[in-house]
Amino acid sequence: MHEHELRAVVITGASSGNGRATALLLARRHVRVFAGIRRAEDGEALKAAGGDAIVPIEIDVTLPDTIAAAARFVQARTGEGGIDGLVNNAGIGLVAPVEYMAADVLRRQFDVNVFGQIAVTQAFLPLIRRARGRIVNIGSVGSHFAFPFGGLLCGSKGAFSLMNDAMRLELRPFGLHVCLIEPAAIATPAVDKTLGDPDAIVAALPPEGQARYGAAIREFVARAYAQEIHGSPAEVVAAAVQHALTAPRPRTRYAVGAGARLLTTLPRILPDRAFDQLRLRALGQPTAFGSEPADRPAGSRDLRARPRAAATGSR
Repeated sequence: MHEHELRAVVITGASSGNGRATALLLARRHVRVFAGIRRAEDGEALKAAGGDAIVPIEIDVTLPDTIAAAARFVQARTGEGGIDGLVNNAGIGLVAPVEYMAADVLRRQFDVNVFGQIAVTQAFLPLIRRARGRIVNIGSVGSHFAFPFGGLLCGSKGAFSLMNDAMRLELRPFGLHVCLIEPAAIATPAVDKTLGDPDAIVAALPPEGQARYGAAIREFVARAYAQEIHGSPAEVVAAAVQHALTAPRPRTRYAVGAGARLLTTLPRILPDRAFDQLRLRALGQPTAFGSEPADRPAGSRDLRARPRAAATGSR
């Protein structure tokens, strides 16, 4: 079996991190990369790094008009050849306790991580069919389990993981591969957007929410931030995407990054309560059931809350 030929690939969320690393890797292989960005200056920076193989396209996965315009743009430049791959990489991760998730925040998370990805896939599928191309979706090891204050990310990635599986089964008869990349800790600039300001996360809660969860959120953010900035480079995700796009028989799932295999295996082999203890200890959360008071007066001072120690490094 021969390696799947790559001539043209579309990547969403290519401005930084995993998307940027993937775009540059494919560009070095002389693949024409239609790199999805939201700001023109990001496209210019990416093109300067990747050369003429990079073709920036402005696309916001939550805005149908930009998706349709991007699909028309790519179609006009690929003609009957279509595209050999679509990499759904755009995504966000927000931190909040379920008890105080604002409806607009919850909706935003799923708009980007689930609904937007499906809309992009639907728009580009006609071009994928022409080339008998492939779809590579960027998920997360968090689709296998949840962690405290990460319900938004884990819930949306879990939903997208099941949508990925449905697409894989539905498109299989047509000879179209659908693969899921599941990164663990990856050192990218996204960590500063998600975990760089724990005080802002706590301040967004009402007074009673700050009192109940403030200290726990700060401890969670400190530990999660430290894990992420010491994670694997984005190039490991890019390499997995390249394999999924080109291998004669690609894997259905790629667990990549520091601790990825362990984190996708433990939820399958451990009882829930044992895995609960591991997660809570790893994230510095109370492990004893009922260890926190059932309620704390609204506006009361959380004496345990403390600023997070400054973390070193960058993502």
